Amino acid sequence: MNAMKIVLAAVFLSLLIAPVLGAEYVGSDRCKTCHKDIWEDFMKTGHPYKLRPVDEARQGNEEFGIRKVTELPNGYTWDDITYVIGGVWWKTRFVNETGYIVTGNAVQYNLETGQWVPYDPDEVAKPYNCGKCHTTGYNEDGHQDGLPGIVGTWAFPGIECEACHGPASEHVANPTEVKPEVDTSSALCGKCHVRGDPSRIPASNGFIKHHEQYNELLASPHKDLSCITCHDPHKSVKNPMVDDAIKMKCEQCHGDVAKEFAESEMAKEGVECTDCHMPFAAKSAVKRAEFEGDIRSHLFRINTDPSAPMFTDDGKYTAGGYLTLDFACLYCHTDKDREWAAKYAVKAHKFEEEEPKPTPTATATPTPEKTATPEQTPTKEKQKPTPGFEVLGAVAALLGAIYLLGRRR
Repeated sequence: MNAMKIVLAAVFLSLLIAPVLGAEYVGSDRCKTCHKDIWEDFMKTGHPYKLRPVDEARQGNEEFGIRKVTELPNGYTWDDITYVIGGVWWKTRFVNETGYIVTGNAVQYNLETGQWVPYDPDEVAKPYNCGKCHTTGYNEDGHQDGLPGIVGTWAFPGIECEACHGPASEHVANPTEVKPEVDTSSALCGKCHVRGDPSRIPASNGFIKHHEQYNELLASPHKDLSCITCHDPHKSVKNPMVDDAIKMKCEQCHGDVAKEFAESEMAKEGVECTDCHMPFAAKSAVKRAEFEGDIRSHLFRINTDPSAPMFTDDGKYTAGGYLTLDFACLYCHTDKDREWAAKYAVKAHKFEEEEPKPTPTATATPTPEKTATPEQTPTKEKQKPTPGFEVLGAVAALLGAIYLLGRRR
């Protein structure tokens, strides 16, 4: 009888203590069982495919509009490649058989142009240290797959559901009582869509650098909004199979301006708010023209002063939290200049000419006030706390009951 009591106590104790050990990563496929519609939307984004084993990248995912990676740098075979970085919307880079990123003069493939371009040709052994944002369940210790060039390890390559919602094993085991993390703040997106100090916007070669939407948002008039005010976080703005990734249109907040603009000649020609207020001032892979990269800006504000600088003198940062007329206007009006644009920009929503008044310009991106940084997530709904003292109390009660049962016998 004593042996039976010990066995029962051990079973109950293991059941109570198991949650304390912490949730584990289970993979997005487990989410599909209950959240099929959201999962299917998510699989049409670039997130799950940011880093893929080479065989998966070569297969693609036709069901969700994800292309097969067929390109390969000259001089390499597929046996030389372990992982593919990207290869979905903008560009393809490669990780070699020892875990280092392939560098050289023609090793990055730009999807829009079909051209091979240089990537860090002067760096021979470039470690893959991007796992913090390119993978799920990242740990900075060790080397994934034992490859010396890879810094850290991960539970899953690519950005899966749990990269934002946290490890889900406890939620899967008890979905009604244990909820996944739900963080609706821009700071969550800003953990990866950021470069350097969030209060400054890095630039290079005449464009804002890529994946800096958080830096830009903090410097914009919309700094107090969340990314998901406008974006559905589970849907892609790039995938042609998706047409409802934007939840909130400009006119829903800026109704008066939109009504005025609708009567203008530009609106009648098909110009939209985003063409001017979100031009392609950032570059990931391709420079389409002198003032056109391949990623839309999230600065929104246009400085109508024709003398306002877009970048600092050294070209390393934006000069302020605004877009200049060359990026807002001249990437379409290529035969005009800033002075011409300034005459119309002041009343651009009517497209009427007016002499602009000089506006003060900043020499550095202003530091936003009272705005969440990537370390702050004020709107985060965490998983229910795992038992701590409750476990000890339950164990004590269990042992007490067993002791009383023995006394009665």
